[in-house]
Amino acid sequence: MKAFKRLVLTFGVVALVSGCSSYQHRNQMASFNTAYSSGDYESALKAVSFNVSEGKPVDSEGRLLELLHQGEMYRLTGHYEESAEAYDLAEEGMKYLDTEGVLESAAEGFMAVMVNDSQRDYEALMSEAVLVNTYKGLAFLAAGNNEYARIEFNRANERTRRAVDYFREEISEQQAALEKEARDEESKASMVRDSLESEGFQAAITDHYGAASSWSVFPEFIVPSSTYLHGMYFLANATTGADYERAATSLKRVAQMSPESSVLKADAELAINLASGKQRPSGLPAQVWVVYENGLGPVLQEERFDVPLLLFHGNQQAPAYIGIALPKYAQRAVVPGSLGVVNDTGEIVQTERISDMGTVIRTEMKERFTGVLTRAVTSAVIKAVIQNEAAERFGALGQLGAAALAVATTQADLRGWQAMPDHWQAARIDRPESGSLTLLDNRGEILGKVEIPEQPFTLVYVKRPTILAPATVITMDLQGGSKAAFARLPEQPESAQVSGIQ
Repeated sequence: MKAFKRLVLTFGVVALVSGCSSYQHRNQMASFNTAYSSGDYESALKAVSFNVSEGKPVDSEGRLLELLHQGEMYRLTGHYEESAEAYDLAEEGMKYLDTEGVLESAAEGFMAVMVNDSQRDYEALMSEAVLVNTYKGLAFLAAGNNEYARIEFNRANERTRRAVDYFREEISEQQAALEKEARDEESKASMVRDSLESEGFQAAITDHYGAASSWSVFPEFIVPSSTYLHGMYFLANATTGADYERAATSLKRVAQMSPESSVLKADAELAINLASGKQRPSGLPAQVWVVYENGLGPVLQEERFDVPLLLFHGNQQAPAYIGIALPKYAQRAVVPGSLGVVNDTGEIVQTERISDMGTVIRTEMKERFTGVLTRAVTSAVIKAVIQNEAAERFGALGQLGAAALAVATTQADLRGWQAMPDHWQAARIDRPESGSLTLLDNRGEILGKVEIPEQPFTLVYVKRPTILAPATVITMDLQGGSKAAFARLPEQPESAQVSGIQ
């Protein structure tokens, strides 16, 4: 009896803490998104900043989400060294890249099923990890540090390569753990397994999410924008045939993912021709790529509904409808249309879509969904057992209290990196002889002029989260020979400009 009371008391205290934590996170992200959507990146940075005691290391696991957001806000304000430092710490905090201690892993698992997934330290998506290395590579390029840029683009590519094995191992471990616990037919694991496999449960999930087999996903895990930039970087920095082959492999892979894209097809053909010797680098005019990050990436929303779970009553197993809460991705705003790139002759080349974040995330979520479902059902089963126990020991009042705690703690984990774009666009042109090109917005109006230095390969990287925000334009030497030029377009009057970060 005392043990049960302690369990219920612990459950109640954790429920209170969970509610406060979720409220704080929602407020923090609301403040961040309000500033970020308007292009006020200094205020957005303040919303995700935190104090660190002097002489103490940063809790990179507990502060992972803040660090991800900080890294991108620093990059979008031209603070490339600070951006790389924040992303380094974020990479440190990505727990699935390291071996967790058994006690830590067990404790987090207990909290997740007793309360909800938001009690676990945030575990970055594999796509977020790939983008961290890509953004670090861009930050180093912008700072003129080609050696470190090369390392990061290689790391992004290696993570993409390892992703398939990672997901396979993760699913295998989840299934093995559930089967081991379920050998005891009276165990909660048995109820979880039977519930997950029941037709009624599968029908309820399909009603709310659709069949996983019908999700719009890539045939394999890939973050096309990262693979594209990897190929572009090695095409520009190739010193051997192996480097050209590396560029060709990446650019061909991305082109195969989007066969309708003319820019991806042309870039893949260029890399193949250079790798085969069909085209000589010395005969190639100076090239300019414009890569455009557009819009606000997908965000998680909560989906609450009842599902039939198979619970033991005495020696019998009977269905009972229990509420669960699951995360579901929703699209956010995009900037309509594309960018126009005007060369010396007045010809306008439009950027075209090469990759969207939604498909990347759905591809990953399809692999992770079994784990999310298993934890949600395990949590629901445990809470149902506690309610039954409370009813037997304390009557209707005990059942009502346990039910109230169950409702309060049944929440989906809605955390995520909200500075990612909705999609990427790209275009490639020969460098204008004048050394200047004009960017047009989605209405065909002038955003501003961009100076293109006299160098073999230039990357004009543009990011615009909403139509209300100016476009951040970072013009980089793809060979990392000099520091980038930074601009916000259209240019703001001096009186309206916000001072830099102190």
